Amino acid sequence: MNKKLLTFSILSILLCGNIRVSMAQNNPYIDDKLFHLGFFIGADMLSYHIEENDAAKQMELAATLDNIPSNDSIVYHPRTMAVGPGFQVGFITDLRLHKYLNLRFTPALHFGERTINYTGDSTAMTNILTIPVTIPLYLKWSAPRINNYRLYVVVGGGVEFECYRDKDKPILHKPFDAFISGGFGCDLYFRWFKLSPEIKYQIGFLDAHTPISAAAENGWGIGADKYFYSNAIQRMTHQKLSIIFNFE
Repeated sequence: MNKKLLTFSILSILLCGNIRVSMAQNNPYIDDKLFHLGFFIGADMLSYHIEENDAAKQMELAATLDNIPSNDSIVYHPRTMAVGPGFQVGFITDLRLHKYLNLRFTPALHFGERTINYTGDSTAMTNILTIPVTIPLYLKWSAPRINNYRLYVVVGGGVEFECYRDKDKPILHKPFDAFISGGFGCDLYFRWFKLSPEIKYQIGFLDAHTPISAAAENGWGIGADKYFYSNAIQRMTHQKLSIIFNFE
């Protein structure tokens, strides 16, 4: 009985050892390439960080508008109450700098929608469709590879250009933003490719809100009754949480 158990144990260890060796052989030299390409798809969760104008400032701005008596002014408190859905697709250009360090250029096209809820003298809600192109650079630091797995972190930043601006909406984005971003992921090595699930958080640091005075110069076409939506916002920055799948 003991001999059978010993024989079974030895065979199990050898089998597991062979499996581990086999796993480690999936694309063993893929990370040694100086340069490689890839693509990615992902889901975005979009929101804003909003700083609101106080009541006095909102009333002051309303008094400058034509055809709106000051006593008809409404004071709003804007909040991003819900996380808006989004989608992204892009391509990867990766340059190996060191055994554990890579420089990555990952431009992407995003589609999404954000929602702002207003409370105060009245309640209201507005949805803002956004279709930006992001052009970022990232540094990717990777841990040592274990079999077919390799953890990593990314940090970087870039610029964002808004491709779609609906001038009939009460909130109008500025066409340009800059951001910083960071996240983490895990490289999964398969026989013919590498799949890397990744979680990334992006914070814009420029004001994305177009004031009424600037919007009017660009042909902003909203009704006067909705100017109060814009007056309530002093500063607005983008925030984005993404779940991304990289194929390399």
